Amino acid sequence: MAEQAKSTVFEDNDRVRVTEWRFAPGTETGNHVHELDYTVVPLSTGTLIIVDSDGESENNIVHGRPYFRRSGAEHNVVNRSDQEIAFVEIEVK
Repeated sequence: MAEQAKSTVFEDNDRVRVTEWRFAPGTETGNHVHELDYTVVPLSTGTLIIVDSDGESENNIVHGRPYFRRSGAEHNVVNRSDQEIAFVEIEVK
């Protein structure tokens, strides 16, 4: 497995968990399942690769343009670009 992306939990209470993810080039989250609904707020613009049971797809994120996903997603997120990509993930409990 590649080097892990850096995660920093800024808030974790009974209502939400807020985590900053920073992906240096070549890093990844590792395969994981989202047990909670979540919103991603990109801190940079770039392309991350989503690897799941269906294969690979590109996730083009744009600085400041949030998106929502439901719980249950199982995937690995990989940065194959030559720049750092970062976002804040807000999980709703």
